[in-house]
Amino acid sequence: MKDGEEMTGAPRTLVSRWLSILVVTAGCLVQAAHSTADIVSSDKPRAAPPTNIILILGDDLGAETVSVYGGESYQTPHLDQLANDGIRFDYAHAQPLCTPSRVKIMTGQYNFRNYQHFGYLDPTQTTFAHMLKDAGYRTAVAGKWQLFNNRFEDLHGSTPQGAGFEQFLLWQLNKEQAGPRYWGPLLNHNGELRQHEQSVYGPDVLNDYVLDYIETHKDQPFFLYYPMVLVHDPWVTTPDMLDDSASDQHKFAAMMTYMDKMVGNVREKVEQAGIADRTLILYIGDNGTGRDIVSRRNARDVHGAKSKTINAGSQVPFMAWGPGLVQSGVVSDSLVNLNDIFPTLADIAGIEIPADYPGDGESLTPLLRGEGELDRDNIFIHYEPRWPSGVPSRYAFDRRWKLYEGGGFFDMAGDPLEKTALQVEQLSGEAATAYEALSARIERMPGKLQSTRRWIPTQFYVAAAAALLILVCLSYLLWRLIRAVRHSRRSID
Repeated sequence: MKDGEEMTGAPRTLVSRWLSILVVTAGCLVQAAHSTADIVSSDKPRAAPPTNIILILGDDLGAETVSVYGGESYQTPHLDQLANDGIRFDYAHAQPLCTPSRVKIMTGQYNFRNYQHFGYLDPTQTTFAHMLKDAGYRTAVAGKWQLFNNRFEDLHGSTPQGAGFEQFLLWQLNKEQAGPRYWGPLLNHNGELRQHEQSVYGPDVLNDYVLDYIETHKDQPFFLYYPMVLVHDPWVTTPDMLDDSASDQHKFAAMMTYMDKMVGNVREKVEQAGIADRTLILYIGDNGTGRDIVSRRNARDVHGAKSKTINAGSQVPFMAWGPGLVQSGVVSDSLVNLNDIFPTLADIAGIEIPADYPGDGESLTPLLRGEGELDRDNIFIHYEPRWPSGVPSRYAFDRRWKLYEGGGFFDMAGDPLEKTALQVEQLSGEAATAYEALSARIERMPGKLQSTRRWIPTQFYVAAAAALLILVCLSYLLWRLIRAVRHSRRSID
C-alpha cells in the first residue's frame, strides 16, 4: 500500500468511529427523552405519600359531653366541626375505665388477653407505635402515660421508648412522677423531669409540644399519639376561666371548652402546615365522664358513669377527619370499639398487621371512605379493672339490648341505669331475638374473669389485719382495766 493511501484511509476510519459513537449517543439520549416523557405523561398514578396519623384520646368524657352528640351543657365547637367535616360514630364504645381502655386501644386486643394490672402495660406487648415505627413512621406521644406502675403494686411496665415512641412529653410516667397535671405541672420530656412554675397550665405545655412536633415533622410520615390530661379531675380553672370560687360543675364546663380549643389548635396547625390532605385525625374518649358530673343530653340529665358498665360508662365520642381521606358529613351507626383502632391504623398506613395479632378488631377504613357500614351486630366487653372502682363483668350489647354473662338482660333505651332486669322467660319479638344473639356472642368468646368481686389491694388486708389486732389488744386492755376497777371497788367494800 502506498504512503498516500495510508494517509487518506486513517482519517476516514477515525471519522467513521466518531460518527458511530455520536449516533449511538444521540439514540440513547432520544430514548431517554422518550422514556422521561412517557413517565411524565403516564396515566398511572404515582405512589401517594404515607398518611400522617394523629390520635387524640380525651380523658374521662362520655358522649353526652359533646354538642354534636346531643350534649347541651358544654361548648364544643371544634369537636363539632371536626365531626361535621368528617365522620361521626354514634355507637362507639371504650372500656369503662382508663387503663383498660389504654391497653386495649394501643394493642387492639380484648382485656382478657393482656390486661394484668391497673396503670400497667405489659412490656412484651406489640403496640400501634411499634407497628408504625417499623414501617418507617416517626413516632411521638404527648400527654398522660400511667402505664408503668400504680401506687398499690410493685410493677415495671412499659416505658414510652419500650412501647415504640421515639419522643415524648408525659405526665405520670410512673407513680413517683404523679405530680400536678394542670397548674404548675410536673412533666417528663424525653427522660428529663421538669417542674414548671405555678403560673404554667399543663395542657398548654402539652398542646404546644404537639403543635411543634407537627411543624417539625410535616415533611416526613409521623404518628402522634396525644392522650390528653383534660378533662379528668381534679376540677380546676383554666387560663380562660380563672374563677376559683366556681363550682366543680362550672370548672368542668370550662375544662371541656378548653379541651375543645386544644383539639381545634391541632386541626388548625395541620391545615397551616399544608399537610391536611395526607393527615388523619382521630378523636376518641377513653371512658365515661366522672361520676360527680351531671350533663344534659337530648333533654335528659346524664350522670357521669366512669367505671360503671351501664351505657354512659362506655359510650364515648369518636370522630375522624382528613380531607381526601375521610368522607365528609358522614354519621355512622356501626357498632365500633377500641379494638378497631389498631387494624385501622395499619390499613391507613398501608402496612401488614403483625402476624401475632389475634384479630380482635376490624379496620374502619372503608367506613372512613364512606363505603358502607360494618357487618357487626353487637359488641363484647371483658371488663376486669383490677382497681377499687368498678366491678368485673363480661357482657355483650347492641344498640338497645345488653346481656351480662351469668344473667341480667336489660333494655338500655327504657332502662339506661339498668335497674330492672327483664324476665327472660317472658321475652318475645325483638327482645327475644336480641337475647339469643347476645347469648351466642358471650358463649363463643374466650377468656374468663379472675374474680367477680371488686379488686382490693393487698395493703388493705394488711391494714385491716393490723387494725383488727390493735382493736383486740385495746379490747383486752379495756377488759383488764374494768376488771381491775371492779376488784378495787370490792376490796374497798
